[in-house]
Amino acid sequence: MTMPFYVAPEQMMKDRADFARKGIARGRALAALSIGGGILICAENRSSTLRKVSEIYDRIAFAGVGRYNEFDQLRIAGVRHADLKGYTYSREDVDARSLANQYAQVLGQTFTHEMKPMEVEILVAEVAPGPGGDQMFHVLYDGTVNDESGYTVLGGEADSIAERLGEAYDRDWERGDAVKAAAAALSGEERVLEAADLEVAILVRESGRRAFQRIEDDELAGLLG
Repeated sequence: MTMPFYVAPEQMMKDRADFARKGIARGRALAALSIGGGILICAENRSSTLRKVSEIYDRIAFAGVGRYNEFDQLRIAGVRHADLKGYTYSREDVDARSLANQYAQVLGQTFTHEMKPMEVEILVAEVAPGPGGDQMFHVLYDGTVNDESGYTVLGGEADSIAERLGEAYDRDWERGDAVKAAAAALSGEERVLEAADLEVAILVRESGRRAFQRIEDDELAGLLG
């Protein structure tokens, strides 16, 4: 009788975490900033058809890094969950915190019980009437939820990008200043990201119920200077 192959639970969790982190690090990063006019999300994305940043519900946005097919499945599930909850109860009952908790449960369950974890990190952001009330939740591949304040960076070389962004960050920035700073932080010192290399969207603070707007083409090029 052969003995079953045994791997210590600690080693198994470490291997899964390393696998997920390596997959996420290979992708291109994104940054989100809470500014005077709302929450700006800037992602390095050269594709004109595949979106990393999307609207989920009133005043709520979703952004993902890592494997596109996996975080897009999460986006679709979030839209369905928000629509059902808003229809069943009221639109005010749908908020970023509850969506982030739902995502954390899905990612945590997958990380713990499935052979392969999801190679994704996601952001759920909700704009408030004032900058102090903005909510940004960074959900990791293992279901860990970080409640971010001011700005956050996902994917790629997140630590170095966050350091560059933090040195310049100002909560009172206009959208043009925020776009330039986010693009500079994502690009680093060795390259320059242009409008065609970026996907940018903003949750506009004063736009009423539908706050999500994309910044594209000539408008984005103009903001980059």
